[in-house]
Amino acid sequence: MPAALSDAGSRSPVLARVFGAIAAMMMAVCLSGCGAINRVPTLEEQAKSSWSEVQNQYQRRADLIPNLVETVKGYAQQEKDVLTSVIEARAKATSVKVDASTVNDPQKFKEFQDSQNQLSGALGRLLVTVERYPDLKSNQNFLALQSQLEGTENRIAVARRDYIQSVQAYNTEIRTIPGRWIASWFYPEAKPMETFAATPNADRPPNVKF
Repeated sequence: MPAALSDAGSRSPVLARVFGAIAAMMMAVCLSGCGAINRVPTLEEQAKSSWSEVQNQYQRRADLIPNLVETVKGYAQQEKDVLTSVIEARAKATSVKVDASTVNDPQKFKEFQDSQNQLSGALGRLLVTVERYPDLKSNQNFLALQSQLEGTENRIAVARRDYIQSVQAYNTEIRTIPGRWIASWFYPEAKPMETFAATPNADRPPNVKF
């Protein structure tokens, strides 16, 4: 083989890598100029922030339940099964350890959602039971707790909605072009996030008024 052809053949892969690197750099500059290169981490941080708010509101509800149970117990000790189910559901829900990584773990996310749904069901049964106790429904401490719980359920609904919307925007970005390319080049650790599965009446908070 002529030496000139041999030299040209050996340089081809090198030249291809050089041109590829230059093209990538030029694209990065262009994307950076229009803000696209920062869109993936920006949407990711927004989704994580929304997830933190979901956790905060569920924790707020968990913190209200012990006082609610004690107040109901003072008027309806015979409702032992209902009270016990709430206490046990709360214990299970608060025992599920969640953090920022939970949103990328389908199993852990489902465990969290299932435990919160079980607590919602147990709490709903308790509140229905209260209907049988007029004195309890007029108790000032119970009325204050009921008001706080209603507000918390509203905030949970809003936090879940905001989280779902944030995750939808983030997941769409890393699965479509050019976001998919940007994620693979600059943010290879970016993974799709889990979101809440639809449940009956999930679009509105539970009615806890009496």
